[in-house]
Amino acid sequence: MDRTLELIVKAQQGDERAKETLVEENVGLVWSLVKRFANRGYEMEDLFQIGSIGLIKSIEKFDLAYNVKFSTYAVPMIVGEIKRFLRDDGMIKVSRSLKEVAYKAKLLKEELVRKLDREPTISEIAIGLDLPVEDIVVALEANTEIESLSAVIHQGDGKPITLEDKIDQAPKEQSNMIDNILLNQIIDELDDIEKEIITCRYFEDRTQTEIASMLSISQVQVSRIEKRILKKMREMLKNN
Repeated sequence: MDRTLELIVKAQQGDERAKETLVEENVGLVWSLVKRFANRGYEMEDLFQIGSIGLIKSIEKFDLAYNVKFSTYAVPMIVGEIKRFLRDDGMIKVSRSLKEVAYKAKLLKEELVRKLDREPTISEIAIGLDLPVEDIVVALEANTEIESLSAVIHQGDGKPITLEDKIDQAPKEQSNMIDNILLNQIIDELDDIEKEIITCRYFEDRTQTEIASMLSISQVQVSRIEKRILKKMREMLKNN
């Protein structure tokens, strides 16, 4: 077991010094991701603090069975924490450069699937585009289907109602989807793999690639199942 994994095990067992060491050693990673959210009307130091929360969460949630580097797992957790903070204030925007990287990554991914007859790894896409893995992850995360929560499920008094609106209608103390009785009932009606995917994607901030690895299926399958789940949930919400 390498040193980073040993520190994670100790940190998860309550060793605060091990956790502090991991945070200190990943300060550069947090800053590199924070810089991608510059010019949003917030002090970079504030965003760094938010990103650090994501880093700490990744330390607490990392599972040695994931079979991925800690930094690979931590990137979407850190980005997700910053995006949630900005989204809560209505400040989140996807820059043109991120959209361009995501588009190029999508095209390259499709090309590699044809050539390799399998899903390419993030590292292979990064090498193909001559960009850091972190840049690819940020770009893809910025364009993933957290947007699905913004999809219109029905019209209310002429105003589109989204899945996210439904969730936000719950009292603040029940803002988590699982705490909402209606949504909890809906989730209970999903089958085991659907529950696993929706929990990992929207409650644990895991990427489709990480989930695919956990379930021993392809990222494409995860994507298709996720879309099917969201469609099913929208239909259920329409009937409630």
